[in-house]
Amino acid sequence: MEWHVTDAQSLATIDSEIGNHVFSPAEYEIVRRVIYATADFEYKSLIRFSERALQAGAAALAARTTIVVDVPMVQVGISAVIQNTFANPVYCSLETLTRPQKEQTRAAWGIETLAKRYLEGIFVVGQAQTALTALVDLIAAEAIRPALIIATPAGFLHVNDAKERLQDSLVPNITIDGRKGSAVVAAAVVNGLVDLAWQAYGQDGSRGN
Repeated sequence: MEWHVTDAQSLATIDSEIGNHVFSPAEYEIVRRVIYATADFEYKSLIRFSERALQAGAAALAARTTIVVDVPMVQVGISAVIQNTFANPVYCSLETLTRPQKEQTRAAWGIETLAKRYLEGIFVVGQAQTALTALVDLIAAEAIRPALIIATPAGFLHVNDAKERLQDSLVPNITIDGRKGSAVVAAAVVNGLVDLAWQAYGQDGSRGN
């Protein structure tokens, strides 16, 4: 992301208000990006990184791994930074052509369909709880091996169960504890991770067109 003067001032305010923390430098870049996008400092205590989640995600981005998102808002929120760096393919579950399913939502069926095509993809669930549950079920069945899952949907029912199952899996993941979350948070996490990956891997490569 290209930061401007007002952005720098906002980031300085975030740094001042957060103060001491236990995050690694890379994790902190993600945390401050989420707070910058939401103006909600509670995310400092809600965001969770599994072991080597950032390393695995950055390597997958650099390898131009396919990214699957649950809703168009996430796709729109990350498209510019993706296309200006690694140019990974990005697909949205709600825009996937599937046959109607009575047992599943469009988001769940769409992400399940895409997951079976891109078994080792990067999956980003910012809004649809049902999409996250579908992914976790596929992981439990050993049907997919995601490079990374970013899960930030808000919700009251079942979403925490799905997040806990994801956190207990061996899949690298970044999640938000509790009821909070949104597509905006998911996009902020992805964009922060892309910036970190570009710093680590992109300098010797060519930018996407």
